[in-house]
Amino acid sequence: MLATANPTTPPTGSPTPADTAGVERAEGPITIDPALEEGPETQSEAETGSILSSSNASLSESIYEYRRIQGRTYTQKVDYWGPNDERQNEGLEIKDKLFLSPIGDNPQRVLDLGTGTGIWAIDFADEFPSAEVFGVDVSPIQPKWVPTNCKFQIDDIEQPWTWPDNYFHFIHIRNLEGCISNWTDLYKQAFKCMAPGGCIEVKEHDIELRSQIQELDDEHAFKSFSGNLLEACGRLGKVGLQCRDHGIAKSLKAAGFVDIVERKWPIPVGAWANDLVLKQVGSGALEFLDKSVEGFGIFLLKEVLGWEMAEILVLSSEFRKALKNFRTQPVFDLHIVYARKPETPMETA
Repeated sequence: MLATANPTTPPTGSPTPADTAGVERAEGPITIDPALEEGPETQSEAETGSILSSSNASLSESIYEYRRIQGRTYTQKVDYWGPNDERQNEGLEIKDKLFLSPIGDNPQRVLDLGTGTGIWAIDFADEFPSAEVFGVDVSPIQPKWVPTNCKFQIDDIEQPWTWPDNYFHFIHIRNLEGCISNWTDLYKQAFKCMAPGGCIEVKEHDIELRSQIQELDDEHAFKSFSGNLLEACGRLGKVGLQCRDHGIAKSLKAAGFVDIVERKWPIPVGAWANDLVLKQVGSGALEFLDKSVEGFGIFLLKEVLGWEMAEILVLSSEFRKALKNFRTQPVFDLHIVYARKPETPMETA
């Protein structure tokens, strides 16, 4: 990771969540649309399309060699299991457009870890033209034309960082559950490279989906699919349960961050919510999962657990069917945790 500018203290306006430090806020439950309660179990409304976005700028063309498994492409980093082909990337853009984090009004140097298609970094650079935004990922799947204040780098964030100490004012991490071996070590690297008073924000969602209204047995497709994915992640040495039991907040605190604020929302899957915004969110979530299920499963189930492709397709089909059964009110929990690096070494949580 290459950087040249001199580190400075963060600009005024950087968020400092001291007033709600250590508090977890949970939203929900979600109210179902009454018009759906008497209808058939599967609604075409729950399969609505998404809004995709495009942007402009320059990215060097290197590291474009992929592994190909069952017609899907994957990065050469052998222990990263998310596919990087067009079908999966479309799903990533859908998900990236669902949520935007609260930020200060004048951030200067920003790092987006696990940038994926780069849409968050691009949007951030557009909204804050004075900021210098760096997006890092293991796959070169970002657009070639991006804002001049946005740069993408292909790198493995689990390796030692080469950014200067006290450099970034805001570090944004998302959608890496099950892809990192030691979260505390990653947060320690972020802490080291963050300017005093700077903020980190982590967005992750539970790998296991659940029903909002009933307990699911162990044979249910949600339990079976996620259970096998977590087993495969474990064999790769990756942590897939960071979201549980305040794991993100605990790791951030262990790394030295203070003023930790936890938020949690149940996110509907499908357009079954009564609220119009949640309907749109649910439609996007369903489309993302529908496009992603086989991409997630092929590498982990086939290459790690040794499943036959036919077995993967059967489980994927059962999972898709369960996604579209709005009567179970399927949801997953989204966790957003943000924290601050102390202004001085003496400052503690």
